[in-house]
Amino acid sequence: VQACYGLTVDKKSKLVYVCCADGTVVIIDLVSMKEVARLPCHSSDGVSCADLSRDGLTLWTGGLDSTLRSWDFRQRRELSKANCAAQIFSLGCTPTDDWVAVGLDSSQIEVMSTLPNATDRYQLRGHKACILSLRYAHSGKWFCTADKGNIVNAWRAPYGPVSAQRTEAGSVLCCDISADDSMIVTGSGKHKATVYKV
Repeated sequence: VQACYGLTVDKKSKLVYVCCADGTVVIIDLVSMKEVARLPCHSSDGVSCADLSRDGLTLWTGGLDSTLRSWDFRQRRELSKANCAAQIFSLGCTPTDDWVAVGLDSSQIEVMSTLPNATDRYQLRGHKACILSLRYAHSGKWFCTADKGNIVNAWRAPYGPVSAQRTEAGSVLCCDISADDSMIVTGSGKHKATVYKV
């Protein structure tokens, strides 16, 4: 049985994309609960995270091979590949599909333009440990990150600076943002959830 490092769901097509330890992304139909396809996305180091473009046509994957890749999953082909400075543990793309951000094992965030022929790329620093979770607000105006240490940051999109920071009692394993962008919720290694009003 493959270990699952992360997943993302396409609510329109009712598909879930499962990031596996062997470097593949398994696509499962949520209605039939059957495997639809399998993409060999990364090396055998594993796919750690994934996100979908707003139109659901492009799948972004981050790997423990330190690469960020995008895929046309309908044609089962790779669209782009970018090398990063360290292993990727989290990623998110903006609702407007013009930026993608990745959280690295080295505690940095890299933000890259997704527009054709664009080379804009930024590094953000504001963490001291591996960034385990990254989520964009539904407005696309800001995003939040959480690290293996105890820090939660909110950043102005597309590339900072930090607009808010909170320190929790233990490791912050995950974060998410409410549909109206008014709250951030985190899950910690201390077995508790914390809700912040934005």
